[in-house]
Amino acid sequence: MFRARNVVVGGKSKEQIRRELALAEVRLNALAEALFEDPRFTVSESPHEVECFAVSIASLGHPVGAAIAEACQSADQMGLSECPLELAAHLRLQYTDQAEGAVGFPHSKHGAPPGSITVVSPALSPEYETPKGFYLRRIEGRLWLRGYRSEPDHVWSPEDVLVFCRGGATDSTRLRADPGVVRRRDTDS
Repeated sequence: MFRARNVVVGGKSKEQIRRELALAEVRLNALAEALFEDPRFTVSESPHEVECFAVSIASLGHPVGAAIAEACQSADQMGLSECPLELAAHLRLQYTDQAEGAVGFPHSKHGAPPGSITVVSPALSPEYETPKGFYLRRIEGRLWLRGYRSEPDHVWSPEDVLVFCRGGATDSTRLRADPGVVRRRDTDS
């Protein structure tokens, strides 16, 4: 897994990003498709580089797990912030050597699947039915960009890996310690 990576975001429409994902044979689940279709999901007009970091909940100082608001507060103290929503798609296109996350692991529900990397970004809506963001996964050799839903009472496991940004973030993507955003994950693995 990567620890730090520079990712160029912006300068492409959602349609262009989706075409690139399709050409790279990246699969999307229904929740990722819903995020791309949501008009509140906007992309940056100008390309710019964003430095991102993959960190576990435990490495943020939460050895027994934490709600996303607590994890975000800890990341903020380290100078990290939420990522633009579009970063996950660009990261998926660049991070092609992700380790396998399905073979040999049990099915997961209401938690981050084994080997997944969740990109922390501002939620489009606090409503449960709206997917909260994207995560990256490799399943049986295939790369995925997957969306997920959350409930306010989820506590992330210490080994769950989140991606935060430094640089390239704007005031609108600074961390918010909102206790009602992104806590329990609902995925279809």
